[in-house]
Amino acid sequence: MCKNNAQFKYATEAGTVSPEVNQWFASVDRDKSGEISWQELQSALVNAEGRNFSETACRLMIGMFDKDRTGTINVGEFQELYNYINNWLGTFKMYDRDQSGSIEEPELTQALQQMGFRFSPEFTKFLIERSDLKLHKTMSIDQFIVTCVQIQRFTEAFRNKDSERTGVITIGFEEYLGLALSCSS
Repeated sequence: MCKNNAQFKYATEAGTVSPEVNQWFASVDRDKSGEISWQELQSALVNAEGRNFSETACRLMIGMFDKDRTGTINVGEFQELYNYINNWLGTFKMYDRDQSGSIEEPELTQALQQMGFRFSPEFTKFLIERSDLKLHKTMSIDQFIVTCVQIQRFTEAFRNKDSERTGVITIGFEEYLGLALSCSS
């Protein structure tokens, strides 16, 4: 019965979902529940190094598109996620000039500048080191997505507090923790 419900759900939502996405959703939805968990998503996404996307990346992406807060996404939400990943993949590929499947510090600097961020070389190096715990030299696509999403979330939260647009805010410790915790979930 669950399988039939899942097939019906795919069919009813297929009007707004491309056939390619509908087909990919069906193959990723291994338990045929009509919903995809972060684990199912992780098993379907592989970076250029042949490794599955990190748990952090998959949880973050599911959380971004899970409108009803069930911890899973349906086919319509998956369509949005699919478009989102493809946009980030396009940006990543544009700056991965050597087509290594990862970006190095100069490439990351250029990508971030294109997005409107002017970070110091030290901060960009920190971002690379934070994402690549082994060699501290490159960033994979999944870590690129996580880093960019986190930067965007923190930027939005910062702008909400920077009402005078000075680039400086003053907040208490608990307010800071609330900001940090809300941005990282």
